[in-house]
Amino acid sequence: MGVFDSIKNAIFGHHASASTPVSTAGTSAAPPVAAAVAQPVARPAASPSSPPPVVDVEAILKGLAAKNAQKLSWQTSIVDLMKLLGLDSSLQNRMTLAKELGYNGDSTDSAKMNIWLHQQVMSKLAESGGKVPASLQG
Repeated sequence: MGVFDSIKNAIFGHHASASTPVSTAGTSAAPPVAAAVAQPVARPAASPSSPPPVVDVEAILKGLAAKNAQKLSWQTSIVDLMKLLGLDSSLQNRMTLAKELGYNGDSTDSAKMNIWLHQQVMSKLAESGGKVPASLQG
């Protein structure tokens, strides 16, 4: 699996869990994402004729950020986005991501590459069925 697939799966996986109703009877109320992650439920496959559900990328990331002890600037930083998702944000991993997404700029200018990566990741998430506001796509 590639680095982008890891990012996409980390976000879209939260959506699949969050969109499944989970009974919290007899337990304290927890945010939908937290409850679903704690108790994953199998979902039936969507029929081929029905469109896939829309994944609200921003809402999922905001939910994860609210539970994270670190103050992360995931809205603009690829490093912080990857940290928020629990992924390796090392330069080597970001360079691998850049190669996957077709970056042809100067890879020694990591600041420029990181800005490009964040914009590309958000655009690719939108292309993959994610609801991503234009403000996050650069």
